[in-house]
Amino acid sequence: MHTGAAHPHEEKHFEQSQTVRDVVIGMADGLTVPFALAAGLSGAVSNNDIIVTAGLAEIVAGSIAMGLGGYLAGKTEIEHYDSELKREYDEIVTHYDTERREVKEIFGNYGLSAESQELIMCEMEKDHDKWVEFMMRFELGLEKPDINRARKSALNIGVAYIVGGIVPLMAYVFTEKPHEGLVYSSFITVACLLFFGYFKSKATGQEPIKGALQTSMIGVLAAAAAYSIGLLFT
Repeated sequence: MHTGAAHPHEEKHFEQSQTVRDVVIGMADGLTVPFALAAGLSGAVSNNDIIVTAGLAEIVAGSIAMGLGGYLAGKTEIEHYDSELKREYDEIVTHYDTERREVKEIFGNYGLSAESQELIMCEMEKDHDKWVEFMMRFELGLEKPDINRARKSALNIGVAYIVGGIVPLMAYVFTEKPHEGLVYSSFITVACLLFFGYFKSKATGQEPIKGALQTSMIGVLAAAAAYSIGLLFT
């Protein structure tokens, strides 16, 4: 016989999905952009130090820009939710009958009878906070965002970008000539893109092999284009 206190089940899926999204955004750009930059410089310069310095500068700038982008997106989500929340509170007063009808229509879509709809509505309208929460979720499809979400998103994206960006530069640190570095960097980065694309697609419910090939092809095309441009200026 179980005598211990029941522990409430806490859903972690939403937070995990947001974190996965952040890591995907940061890692995808982190692997691709510095790789393309290094490839472009490989066709234009003859010193690995220049490539490493430029690559590190890009990683720092890119991680800050991407992180700030994630922060602003998170703040916008919170501001949008707060704005809609205020509007719903106003509307249950200024458009009382309309809001009641909308709630009943939602329950009607789930097969509840008119009598059941009215009974539930009468109970719900006793608590305006619960009424508004219901409308936010089931009418507008909005979940209350984590107030710390913007900061977490900025950190996740920024760190993922840095980790991804270091990968293509490592080959230039341990080689002497840009073209030699490019060869090793290409092998390493394409392998990481395939690995990253595979697990990204698997985590998001897509075809893993297709996702791996698509992700790697984007990186290869970007690097090839940058390298070609670099050759034009040599």
